[in-house]
Amino acid sequence: MMHEKILRIGLVAAGLLLAACTDQNGANAPAGGTTPAIEVGFVVLKAQSVPRYAQLSGRVVAHATAEIRPQIDGIIESIDFREGRQMKAGDLLFKVRDAKFSAAYAAAAAVLSRAEATEQSAQATFARNERLQSQSAVSQQVLDEAKAALLQAKADVESAKASLETARIDLDNTVIKAPIDGIIGTASVSVGSLVTQNQTDALATIRQINPVNVDLVDTSANLLRIRQDVEAGRLGREGEGAPSVKLTLENGAEYKQTGTISLATVNVSESTGTFTLRASFPNPEYILLPGMFVRASVDLGTMPNAFLVPQRAVQRSGTGDPIAYVVSADSKVEQRTLSTGGTSGNDWIVTEGVKDGDRLIVDGFQKISAG
Repeated sequence: MMHEKILRIGLVAAGLLLAACTDQNGANAPAGGTTPAIEVGFVVLKAQSVPRYAQLSGRVVAHATAEIRPQIDGIIESIDFREGRQMKAGDLLFKVRDAKFSAAYAAAAAVLSRAEATEQSAQATFARNERLQSQSAVSQQVLDEAKAALLQAKADVESAKASLETARIDLDNTVIKAPIDGIIGTASVSVGSLVTQNQTDALATIRQINPVNVDLVDTSANLLRIRQDVEAGRLGREGEGAPSVKLTLENGAEYKQTGTISLATVNVSESTGTFTLRASFPNPEYILLPGMFVRASVDLGTMPNAFLVPQRAVQRSGTGDPIAYVVSADSKVEQRTLSTGGTSGNDWIVTEGVKDGDRLIVDGFQKISAG
């Protein structure tokens, strides 16, 4: 019979040939106007667990950034780093001329010594008057005045200690050190430059880029769709832990290191309707630099019992719904409306509209119609 022969050839030789709309006795265009058999390409669908990914764009940002600014007024005496090099927290960066601050510290130390001497004298006077007053040798007023002088002397000592600490801090600030580990940029000053405590321009900037962050942007509509899929059981993750992320660089190359989602913003932009995801990546070779544009593939989980449908097999109905055609058991064309859950390579991920074993038509659409 013609129907059996064509179907057998399609399965064994090409995997895509099917005889449809043939008559029951297999005659080829018999008299009486019977429509001859029509050959179409098809694939047999099988349900499977399909990983789902979100393709997002993003920018590389430093894990931490420290802008180095002076905390005192002075003249730069030395620059003690090489631009563009890795720095460790505590490394010396700049030295400000310290003669003025050393003198201020010495003066504050002298004031403290004088105050402590005055306190000792006041303490001795108060003790003597207290003893004499117990013997009625001095009046209560004299004792009260001695006590007040002692309290004043103690306050002067505390004030002098605070002044000495301030002078020490200013003297320490003449040595500017790296607050974090990272790569330091160019210096915006040179030796001999005047710097001020409240200046807006940073002397240099240190950026920590290993690890490095990537800020990804997605729409709130996609966020809601993903949540619905999770709640409906159409999307799930195996095990625990943050979703993994792979990157594609600006030149199309794949970044070798795998990152993880570290946080998500809790608000949606009122102007763009988007929210931000932040992913963290190891960056031992410093390939990712702040400001780079990248494409990210975020592992959202696995969709169980889904179907991979070639994109060429999916069309759009008059209402815009995705549709496909399958070959029924009696070799007729059936139109199916599909529910999709994104793409995987060159295939649509279909969650509803087809079932295991369906013969999906992928070629020959110009020859067929539903029924």
